Amino acid sequence: MKWITVLPFAALMAIGAIPIAAQADVNLTFGVYASDKPSAMVRQFRPILNILESKMSKRLGEPVKITMHVAKTYEQGIDDLVSGRVDFARFGPASYIEAKESEPGVSILVVESNKGKKVFHGVICVAKGSPIKGVEDLRGARFAFGDERSTIGRYLSQLYLLRHDIRAADLGYFEYLGRHDKVGAAVGAGRFEAGALKESTFNKLVEKGVPLVSIGSFPNVTKPWIARSGLSEKVSRTLRAVLLNIKDKNALKNLSKDGFLLGSDEDYAFIRESILTNHLFFRGANKPNDSS
Repeated sequence: MKWITVLPFAALMAIGAIPIAAQADVNLTFGVYASDKPSAMVRQFRPILNILESKMSKRLGEPVKITMHVAKTYEQGIDDLVSGRVDFARFGPASYIEAKESEPGVSILVVESNKGKKVFHGVICVAKGSPIKGVEDLRGARFAFGDERSTIGRYLSQLYLLRHDIRAADLGYFEYLGRHDKVGAAVGAGRFEAGALKESTFNKLVEKGVPLVSIGSFPNVTKPWIARSGLSEKVSRTLRAVLLNIKDKNALKNLSKDGFLLGSDEDYAFIRESILTNHLFFRGANKPNDSS
């Protein structure tokens, strides 16, 4: 009779008879808020995160794993970063300013590059064939804004209207719809006569056949990528270095940007000013109580 020796499980692992799954030594969570459908957000950012995982692993000499968390609202996304539930995040300028005020320790890693510059645009749109041909025709119109914390969807679009002598009281009705794609879809479907959204979303909707035309645009600073307070300096430095060197055109195309640039808090000074003066848009009008 042949005897079969049964080794303990630990011994089998030690000699490699049972493979041990590699465990990531650096686990990071990347946060965004749903400015578009959550599934679209994942498709948009996962290629960049995959590159970060690979390049950071090589630079740090240890495995890096990055998970993605999509917050349902701007408010939740800001709280996730401020509280440290996510390690780094991509925000709009107004959300960065709010996060910075709540937690001064958060810091800008990089800002997105738009053809080598830190500027992109927001759009005021109407449905194709609309009698509204210019911003001055918006008096009495039903208007769709984005999120109440959105740089383009609220602060800069309302500043743009104010500079064209249109205040909240001059509009027939307005609501905050949240996501940029919801604004464009609502205007295209005739639920609202005009709306404010980012240019890249406007272009995507037009390509899909949503009947929209632009009647005005305004500049905005590109979005910052932000590290939570207390994130390891080594990890922050590596994140910044890898982001600045990403050249993958397909991954960058998902962001509608061509790379990343160094940035600072000073880049967002005029956004901070637009928030401080936003009350002037509502002079003589009541704000809605919700963002439905």
